[in-house]
Amino acid sequence: MKEIGFIGCGNMAKAMIGGIVGKNLVPSEEILASNRSREALDYAEETWGILVTGDNRQVAREAKILVLAVKPQYYSQVIQEIKEEVTEEQIIMSIAPGKTLAWFEEQFGRRLKFIRCNPNTPALVGEGITSVSPGELVTKEELSRVMEILGSFGRAAVVPEAMSEAVIAVSGSAPAYVFLFIEAMADGAVSLGMPRKQAYEFASQAVLGAAKMVQETGLHPGELKDMVCSPGGTTIQAVRVLEERGMRSSVMEAMTACADKARGM
Repeated sequence: MKEIGFIGCGNMAKAMIGGIVGKNLVPSEEILASNRSREALDYAEETWGILVTGDNRQVAREAKILVLAVKPQYYSQVIQEIKEEVTEEQIIMSIAPGKTLAWFEEQFGRRLKFIRCNPNTPALVGEGITSVSPGELVTKEELSRVMEILGSFGRAAVVPEAMSEAVIAVSGSAPAYVFLFIEAMADGAVSLGMPRKQAYEFASQAVLGAAKMVQETGLHPGELKDMVCSPGGTTIQAVRVLEERGMRSSVMEAMTACADKARGM
């Protein structure tokens, strides 16, 4: 048996594999991945030295921890293909939105050690955040090992499964909101005369620095915002316009729409 196997070797699986190998949590020869694209498998094999195959059933048979990393619309098809191969001793991890623990039990036709995870794309640079919702059959030791693996490419936190859609809205899809914000700030800087490349550098670093202040100071975001907004100053004027244009309500409505979509997948 191999320590961990991936069915699907797209961007998220690559981010996870890169973190696991980079932190030396699992030897590369103990990682097995399958994918429909030979190009994706060749990349993974050459980059990290892992074992690859075109056979999903082989991964299902040989992995102690089995990660289903295909797109959500292919989950049913893949499960039908592999469900007779897995055993009660294996851990089955999902990274798909909208697929509940109960859904997996129904699809596999029996109770197994399911863990529902919601990672996000900053895992590609080691700054991901992953929610972890374990099923009842997963032991504390097994959960601890999974948390260690997920922590290799960012942070991981156990959350109730009922919060999964909120997690998708606040972290899984959130990088897109932030990219949009950075792009908008850069556009504003360009309109004020800054070269485009430099505008992206300043905008992205400002967002990175602000996020670190929230994490490392422990202060409320509103308090940090107030620290920047001097009376009669420039920042409060910008904040006034953002509030006038409904920035907060727009973000909240966007997140509600995101969660609603996730529930229906």
